[in-house]
Amino acid sequence: MAIKEISGNCSFEIDNETEDTILRGNCENCNRLPTIEENPLCMSRTIEKLAQNPKVTKIVFTQKRDYEYDFDQTRILIEIALLYNKYVRDKESFSYANLSFLPSSRLTDQWYNEINHLLFDNLKKDPLGTYVELTRLIRREKILLDKTVLIQEQNARKKYVEVLEKLSEDLSKTKLLIISEPYIAGYNPEVRDVYRRIFNPLIKPDFMYTKVMAQYPKGGEEIDNYTIGDNTEITIFRLPNSIKTKYHMVPPEFKLSEEKYEVLDLARNILAEHKPKKSEFVDPRRMREVFFNVGKDLIEELSNYRNLRFRDEELVELTQILVRYTVGFGLIELLLQDDEMQDISVNSPLGNLPIFIVHGKHGDCETNIIPTQAEAESWASKLRMISGRPFDEADPLLDTELELPGASVRISAITSPLNPSGIAYSFRKHRERPWTLPLFITNKTITSLAAGLLSFLIDGTRTFFIAGTRSSGKTSLLSSMMTELMRRYRVITVEDTLELPVNSLKNLGYNIVSMKVASALQSGSSEFSATDGVRSTLRLGDSSIFVGEVRSKEAIAVFEAMRVGAGANVVGGTFHADSTYGVYDRCVNAIGIPKTSFKALDICIIVNPIKSADGLHSIRRVTSITEVRKDWEEDPLREGGFVDLMKYDVKKDRLEPTDALLNGESDVLKNVAANISDFAGNWDAVWQNIILRSKIKETLINYYEKEKDGELLEAEFVIKCNDKMHLIIDEVKNVYGKIDEKRVLDDFVNWIEEEIALRKTELNKTL
Repeated sequence: MAIKEISGNCSFEIDNETEDTILRGNCENCNRLPTIEENPLCMSRTIEKLAQNPKVTKIVFTQKRDYEYDFDQTRILIEIALLYNKYVRDKESFSYANLSFLPSSRLTDQWYNEINHLLFDNLKKDPLGTYVELTRLIRREKILLDKTVLIQEQNARKKYVEVLEKLSEDLSKTKLLIISEPYIAGYNPEVRDVYRRIFNPLIKPDFMYTKVMAQYPKGGEEIDNYTIGDNTEITIFRLPNSIKTKYHMVPPEFKLSEEKYEVLDLARNILAEHKPKKSEFVDPRRMREVFFNVGKDLIEELSNYRNLRFRDEELVELTQILVRYTVGFGLIELLLQDDEMQDISVNSPLGNLPIFIVHGKHGDCETNIIPTQAEAESWASKLRMISGRPFDEADPLLDTELELPGASVRISAITSPLNPSGIAYSFRKHRERPWTLPLFITNKTITSLAAGLLSFLIDGTRTFFIAGTRSSGKTSLLSSMMTELMRRYRVITVEDTLELPVNSLKNLGYNIVSMKVASALQSGSSEFSATDGVRSTLRLGDSSIFVGEVRSKEAIAVFEAMRVGAGANVVGGTFHADSTYGVYDRCVNAIGIPKTSFKALDICIIVNPIKSADGLHSIRRVTSITEVRKDWEEDPLREGGFVDLMKYDVKKDRLEPTDALLNGESDVLKNVAANISDFAGNWDAVWQNIILRSKIKETLINYYEKEKDGELLEAEFVIKCNDKMHLIIDEVKNVYGKIDEKRVLDDFVNWIEEEIALRKTELNKTL
């Protein structure tokens, strides 16, 4: 229950909210910024209220923005408030009569005025200044004491010094003075720099739920800075004496003028009256377009009504902000627009903890963004409507995907009773465009030889799993292998959460069908099960099958698909395990795949994070490419059923070919060769084809490094290169009667040079 009081131009109330007792100040009518560090009057009134309500745990002032002081900062002020309370209760001790240490009314007047000014006026608005003034008075009185001759006056001054020293001692024991001690020398009461070092409110505009720590971290060492889009500033700090890294964002909504804040707040309140229906969330992209157009017209109308004139780019910026805080996901959307963003974690309890991220260059970081419970609940409502899946106490786990401006995201959310402290979220960002093997070569996840081998295996229609731990890059690597498929073949994907770049591949000309099945983590769903989804693909005609993530009993259907399509179609998927034997152990011993069925799997590709010695950094690497042989009975590990074709060398930080690959001792590659007349019984021809594919990838990367053109490594151009490689191989074979790798590579180099020249010409025309 809130208790409201009026103080000057501000109204204060005490609000009990969950575990917090909040002192709220409505400062809309104040003509000064309502912050303790900047405004002495604000500090004075706050300390008065805290003296009356010492159990307050948080302070929030509202004036277009919310300024929130957390528990630690509030306790610092409460210490001063309790001291002020003590002096008010003992006010008689500082009365005129009690300060009359000698008959001289002049000195008594002076001491009475000094003490009362410091304790009952200055202490509330400037406790540091009060301490400094007490120190000055003590010094003055001691100097005068040395010069005083009369015994009676000496005794009086000694008593006054004792009073001053007791007051000074009281203040010196407070946390405010202890923290300020290094900065107190030369203190100027007209300049409140020391308070700015101590008090840093979280700031939240009226139209937002999210709070942002605007101040840079104290003592932080700047290690990186850049801009997202046109106006979102990112600075990365290394914190002193800490293993933490701080990701500090200054979004455009924190740089607006007061007039723009007012217009946005009015627009949001008007749009809030329209609650989007579930049917509108069926097509979130279309809904955002509608809200953008409506919002832009509304902002323009409101600004005209207030005689404000905004440029077109300002209107667009304000509308984008408005959409983010009505039908969007707030600052999460800006975080996801960062090209280096990989994972975002929002932990409970909301309102107290910052968002944590995984950054491509700087790893795990803590942000300056603190989402609130209201925002978390707003996200939950939107995700229920977008996904069509339940999310409540009966179904406390939600797994879905989301298309946001500039980002495709997988979202996992949990709530009570699974998470006793409330709602928590995990946002995993997917690359907007499909990954390619050349991209993985440039970041050293694989080598060009490994890329050549994987390309050969895809064309050889082998079955495979990409296995690894969480966030190891399994799905990204799977999507890169999909780009190695020739576009002439049909592809079917099966996923419970859509992560594979199906739409991008469709736009690039692939014959691809996407199936969405029920999440393995939810029970009682009306959606098709993953098992039924995989089995249905076998009835949809000749197709390559990619399963987004094999988790549970659907693995039985996946292996069934591998056996049915053996040697005819690619069947692949991702799997949680950190080794090939880990894949076998989970499939056979945990899921119940028969050992004979497991032999339908040809290749296991293991990708895992490699930690640095200090534990602070990690890199993603393919650690092995292993074939599963078919001539074992009970235990493939003991009976030589797993043969590494390539193995990660930690010292060299690269994937190296094994003797089995170099010497042609691969049963899987021999089986591929047996079905191709040019390779049958000829290991050298197989090896030369793998090397050719490797050199073509290297050629592409060499031109990328030379031209500094990132588009050369993107899916559109890489797929074009793959198509051309197949066409050139066919042409060379028809002309020379065999595959001449040197001629193929020469022709490919000539073609790619022509393509790059053509790209430059088209770019120049555009410019």
